[in-house]
Amino acid sequence: MTLPHYNGSSINTIDAHAMNRNSLQAPDPFLAAIVFEGGLGLLAVGLGWVLGDPPAERIEWTLDSAGSGILAALPLIAVMWVGVRTQWGPLREILQVLKNHAVPLLRECGPWKLAGIALFAGFGEELLFRGVLQNWVAGLYPGDFGPYLGLIVASVVFGMVHCLTAAYAVLATMIGLYLGGLWIIFGNLLVPALVHVVYDFWAMVYLMKKLA
Repeated sequence: MTLPHYNGSSINTIDAHAMNRNSLQAPDPFLAAIVFEGGLGLLAVGLGWVLGDPPAERIEWTLDSAGSGILAALPLIAVMWVGVRTQWGPLREILQVLKNHAVPLLRECGPWKLAGIALFAGFGEELLFRGVLQNWVAGLYPGDFGPYLGLIVASVVFGMVHCLTAAYAVLATMIGLYLGGLWIIFGNLLVPALVHVVYDFWAMVYLMKKLA
């Protein structure tokens, strides 16, 4: 039996191939997040076009609405901050999951990349869940009942797609109710979108420091 012989060049070639395989197996978390969240936004635009109700047209770029969106993020931030500080029971499980799965992926992302992820997530998800789904369900039932049914359905679906754990799904559903309620109150998708952006950015930065 002849044993294989590897010279230095062969070893370098093998190392290069191994690095290439690792690169393919571990895509850039930032780009993956941008593509995924951006894809949700494009899906929302496409569905809106099919339904004849473009969600982007429900965004009004006004300073008042922008200010309302930023201020409305503060209650969510306060609740999360208190929950983390007090180590509230259900939140501990969520934090452990985030520490094991999210923190390692986002560790290499600086503040600007985290801001980019938050921006795409905020607008992409709000266009889809509030701008399309909530609006569509509400439109199926004209009258006072429709908007509330749309709010409930969109919030539950929002929670289900964030189902890392049962507690996380419940938390996401509650956040969805808050965001959907803001959409009903203000009638401007910019408000819940900015709440989503500001909250996501704060949560990623804060939890990265807290859990890393």
